[in-house]
Amino acid sequence: MYAVIRTGGKQYRVAEGDVVRIEKIAGDVGAEVTFTEILLVGGSDSPKVGQPTVSGAKVVGKVLAQDKHRRVLHFRKEKEGWTRRRGHRQPYTEVKVTSIAG
Repeated sequence: MYAVIRTGGKQYRVAEGDVVRIEKIAGDVGAEVTFTEILLVGGSDSPKVGQPTVSGAKVVGKVLAQDKHRRVLHFRKEKEGWTRRRGHRQPYTEVKVTSIAG
């Protein structure tokens, strides 16, 4: 059984046991997280497609980590001879999907 969830402005296809990195959400490591914005549930008889979400469906997961991605560097160079170097590390939450109910 799999589901398509929406969180952090993005959509993810998840199945039970999957580990996904999503945009940062509140929650301590080891806490349980419930996603209620389920766009599609499939894998059984016929897929259930929501308009826009599937009512009564939910995906439960466990927070494994709260961390930041690798550094992304941005260089800017101008004609006058000066340069600027900026970095960015996007925070994320790593979640293991434990159950899908739909």
